[in-house]
Amino acid sequence: MPADQTLSRCAWVPENDALYCAYHDTEWGVPEYDSRALWEKLILDGMQAGLAWITILRKRETIRAAFDQFDPEAIARYGEEDIARILSDPGVIRSKAKTAAAIGNAQAFLDMREAGEDFSEFLWTYAGGKPLQTDFPSSGQVPAKTPLSEQIAKDLKKRGFKFCGPVIVYAFMQAVGMVNDHTTDCHRHAPVKAMGGGA
Repeated sequence: MPADQTLSRCAWVPENDALYCAYHDTEWGVPEYDSRALWEKLILDGMQAGLAWITILRKRETIRAAFDQFDPEAIARYGEEDIARILSDPGVIRSKAKTAAAIGNAQAFLDMREAGEDFSEFLWTYAGGKPLQTDFPSSGQVPAKTPLSEQIAKDLKKRGFKFCGPVIVYAFMQAVGMVNDHTTDCHRHAPVKAMGGGA
């Protein structure tokens, strides 16, 4: 089904790509509070490093299937056979470093939970529990990273997470609605702002 060409969207969205438009219109910037879903998104953003997000978006379902639907307990137990299985699958991002990071990040996620630290609560505390609102007129004004994303990246790394630098973390924050970076001319700016309690 083609995307609605009459809607005004953030400039980074290719209007002729229905999958990208649907992601932008229904998912990007919507506040996510589920710990496992947040963790999955952080892993996917890490897998994007050096690639275009559309590459991850097109492979997302295959990646989910290869990684046990992003069940941290299953991934934390992965051994050499699982790594070999993933690296032989053309439907995923075949990077040994990123696969190893996903396994290590599953272990870090479980370590936090074991220590009584909820992943969602840990992340949302940085934003004061609700989405940060921005009012950028154009995508060119949106930063690639912020002091807050630098702090979160630093604290994630302290907990053993990898592929979570400040740029990756900021892209993650935008995607999961910790910050509303839909530009003011985008049809999603106001609805997403309302989701975060903004007028």
